[in-house]
Amino acid sequence: MDLLAALLAALLGLIDPPAPWSPGASRSDVTIILDPTPVDARLPPPPILGPAGTDRPLVVLDPGHGGRDPGAVATEGNRREKDVTLAIARAVRDALVASGRVRVALTRNDDSYLALRDRYGLARQLHADLFISIHADAAPNPGASGATIYTLSEVASDAEAALLAARENQADQIGSNEPGRRDADVNRILIDLSQRESMDISARFAALLYREAAPTVPFRPVPHAFASFAVLKAPDIPSVLFECGYLTHAPDLAYLESEAGRNQIASGMRRAIEAHFARRQPRGASPSAADRI
Repeated sequence: MDLLAALLAALLGLIDPPAPWSPGASRSDVTIILDPTPVDARLPPPPILGPAGTDRPLVVLDPGHGGRDPGAVATEGNRREKDVTLAIARAVRDALVASGRVRVALTRNDDSYLALRDRYGLARQLHADLFISIHADAAPNPGASGATIYTLSEVASDAEAALLAARENQADQIGSNEPGRRDADVNRILIDLSQRESMDISARFAALLYREAAPTVPFRPVPHAFASFAVLKAPDIPSVLFECGYLTHAPDLAYLESEAGRNQIASGMRRAIEAHFARRQPRGASPSAADRI
C-alpha cells in the first residue's frame, strides 16, 4: 500500500494505524476491517496443530460447504462436496503436521455449517498467514475434469469463473435471513486500497501450488483463474480457493475419493506451502539448514 492510499484509507476510517510485523501476525502492515460483523460468538476458535509457539507460519484450511449446505452433488452415488472437501482437508492437515514446518487449523472438522464471513473471519482471528478454501466442482458437461486454483479478482477471468463464484457466494443465503449486508462501494475501496499485496502473494502461491501438484494431480488446461469469491476477501491474508476436481466426472470423483488421490493432493499442497514460506521469511530471520526447503 503506497502512502497516498494509506492516508486515504485512514481518513475514511477503514484501517487501523500501521503496526510492526511479527511472526504469526497478519501478513499486511495494517489491520483492515472488511466486514464489521464479528465472527459468530458461538463458534469456538479451532485448535491449532503442529509446532508449539507462534514462530512458525499458520495455514488455515477451509473445507468447503458443510451442514445444511451440501455443495455440489455427484451425478452417481449421491456423493456430496462437503464430505469430499473435509476428507481432503484432513489429509492436507495430517501431511503438514507430519512435516512439522508450519502450524495448521481447519475452519471445520465435522459436518457443520459456517457462513462465508465466518470462514475467513476465523482465519483473521487466528492471525493466519495463508488461507486455503478446498472445494470440488460440478458441471452439466460430464466431460469437464481437472483441478483449478482460483484467486480473488473483482473481474472474473472468464464466464465460467464468474458463474462458479456466484454459485459459491450463495452459500451464505442458505437458511439465512441476512443476505447482502456488505456495502459494495466500501468493499471495492477496501479491495483497491488494502488487498493489492495479498492478491499478488495469492497469485504467486497459486503458481507454486500448480508447479508442485501438477506432476500427480490432474489439472484443467488453464489451471489458474480469477473471480470475486466472497470467502477469499480477507484483505490481509493471502487466500486461494482450490477446486480439486469435478464430482460430475467419474474418474475425478474416483480420484478424489481414493486414499491415494487425497494423499497426492496433500503432498502437492504441502510442498507448495513449505516452498511459499521458505521464500517469505520474517524480516531479519535466518532459517536453519533444516528449515530450508
